[in-house]
Amino acid sequence: MQQRTLGRNGLMVSAMGLGCMGMSEFYGTGNDAESIATIHRALELGVSFLDTADMYGPFTNEKLVGRAIRDRRDGVVLATKFGNMRGPKGEYLGINGDPAYVRQSCDASLERLGVDHIDLYYQHRVDTKVPVEETVGAMAELVAAGKVRYLGLSEAAPETIRRAHATHPIAALQTEYSLWTRDVEENGVLSTVRELGIGFVAYSPLGRGFLTGEIKSFDDLAPDDFRRRNPRLQPENFQKNLDLVGVVERVAKAKGVTPAQVALAWVLSRGSDVVPIPGTKRVKYLEQNVAAANVVLTGEEKVELENVFAIGAVSGNRYPDMSTVNR
Repeated sequence: MQQRTLGRNGLMVSAMGLGCMGMSEFYGTGNDAESIATIHRALELGVSFLDTADMYGPFTNEKLVGRAIRDRRDGVVLATKFGNMRGPKGEYLGINGDPAYVRQSCDASLERLGVDHIDLYYQHRVDTKVPVEETVGAMAELVAAGKVRYLGLSEAAPETIRRAHATHPIAALQTEYSLWTRDVEENGVLSTVRELGIGFVAYSPLGRGFLTGEIKSFDDLAPDDFRRRNPRLQPENFQKNLDLVGVVERVAKAKGVTPAQVALAWVLSRGSDVVPIPGTKRVKYLEQNVAAANVVLTGEEKVELENVFAIGAVSGNRYPDMSTVNR
């Protein structure tokens, strides 16, 4: 697996990471043993950039990742996040960027992960009630204390990114990005991070699994799958969006690869500063995803894909509530 650099201060990561969220929540029932086997296989294949967050589970995903890397910490670039508060029963309690909460969250994550430092620590969502300078200032104290190596933001708007970066260097900005979601090309986020020398981490590079071509109907989703509430998969949008996936399937068939591999190859082609973190809890899909690093799209194929998935072509919002993104 090739390496890519996030930011200007030397954070090296595998060119593709592994999103661990779905191992504990959101995408149906998980299996811890299978998830740990997937993480171990990822590390064997050179996928050393692991992504989790305190709110996944809630609180259980960090423990799972911690168990998986306990005897191989030195081979991992570990990223986690704070800021989305949840209660013990999973209830959502809002967004918190208060400095005291930052410190408390970091200590709790370190304990759950069973490590003495976090390689990349993200503010998961921007708290509009707390100046980002105060939040990032507290995060910078964690760097000074040796608890965190690099800082990141998730779903932040250009001006917020600039203010945060002026407080302390930001290594990475994490936001949804795929053929399915190309907002960052238009809203100034991608151009801003490139101007500032900040790396870009693309979550949901497979369009929440929709670009794999394996979701053909709403009934393909498990009863507890959060995508059942996703606006893009509702009846008024589902078929329109499914029709778009046809071009991914056509390109994949012509190349003798899977639709998922085409979708990931497109994200990987967007620049050496872009690192996708497809999530999976199964070794089979992990291996398919990793193989996408060897898929090269021609100029004609990219034009075809981008024309069909032009900005605004996908029907429906990314989330039922968009109020917490791009802030």
